[in-house]
Amino acid sequence: MNRDEEFLAKRIIDLADQSYRTGLYTYTGFLNQQEQAVYDSVRKNAAPVTATLFGGVEGCERQVLRFGDEESLGYDAGFPICCIEIRPLIEKFSDALTHRDYLGALMHLGIDRSTLGDIMIRDKTAYLFCLDKMASFIVDNLDQVKHTHVKCRLLEEMPEAVRPQLQAVKLIVPSMRLDVVIAKLYHLSRSQSIALFREKKIFVNGRGQENNSGVLKETDVVSVRGHGKFLCDGISGETKKGNLNIQVSKYV
Repeated sequence: MNRDEEFLAKRIIDLADQSYRTGLYTYTGFLNQQEQAVYDSVRKNAAPVTATLFGGVEGCERQVLRFGDEESLGYDAGFPICCIEIRPLIEKFSDALTHRDYLGALMHLGIDRSTLGDIMIRDKTAYLFCLDKMASFIVDNLDQVKHTHVKCRLLEEMPEAVRPQLQAVKLIVPSMRLDVVIAKLYHLSRSQSIALFREKKIFVNGRGQENNSGVLKETDVVSVRGHGKFLCDGISGETKKGNLNIQVSKYV
């Protein structure tokens, strides 16, 4: 672990111990998948209290880690997560904004990254998950993204649009090795795919995966930092040359 990861590991263990001692829920900020992997590596050293990850809706990559549950604590506190709709003031004149554009505008406000979750873009509207303590500040202060003037609205209910959507993709691959499937899906060379494992950018079912020769199984959820996330639907058959016909579902 580097120093930041060691600090996070200590913080996680402290939060688990605090929940165990006080009988109260404790929370981290939003964790990326590498930070979630830090928890996975130290959870055996944490106090025996239930831990749950949630990002706002099912399928979010950035998630808050909560210690405590209703059964053991006797009450339900949920997660301190809000959803904000970010819409252009005049849609026909708005830029084609990307995830990076929205994140850059938010960081320009001086917001700590750990208070921000996933940003989901649907047409020209974005949906941002954030910690509830930051929601009012963002709604009051975020008025421009790149060259586009925007208006923000705190949502009382999660609209269907914020739920991750899946796109079926059929592939022909020689094997179910992780590096092979990732290279094929994201149009990478084999060496580029292998480099992602060395750089600790591959996560399978939420756990870091450094073994590029690992075998992908049906229902596995794979995240590739910088490229996307997909669900393995399985093998549908073989070609005449002995390759595999497989299907995956990309999160879009």
